[in-house]
Amino acid sequence: MSEKREPRKEMQLQIQLDDDVAQGIYANLTMVNHTETEFALDFIYLQPQQPRAKVRARIISSAKHTKRLLMALKDNIEKYEKKFGTIDISGPSPEDEALH
Repeated sequence: MSEKREPRKEMQLQIQLDDDVAQGIYANLTMVNHTETEFALDFIYLQPQQPRAKVRARIISSAKHTKRLLMALKDNIEKYEKKFGTIDISGPSPEDEALH
């Protein structure tokens, strides 16, 4: 016997964006750590020629969601580069500049 499944009801997701979060936070360095079940992404601002850096935000996410994020970032980078050209990542990174 086959089981009849009810069609999924579409739900409209409403996302709230508080004013302070909408301003965004600049980060020029990201550190990624993980356990078996979670990833932690630390978004850091590193000032040039300074020996200290500050974590501006930490996002902890499931492994599945982190992989979905990676795929979404890859897709958006491809779209960006089609529109604006290849992103040049040559040269020193912010952490390389800070350590010299």
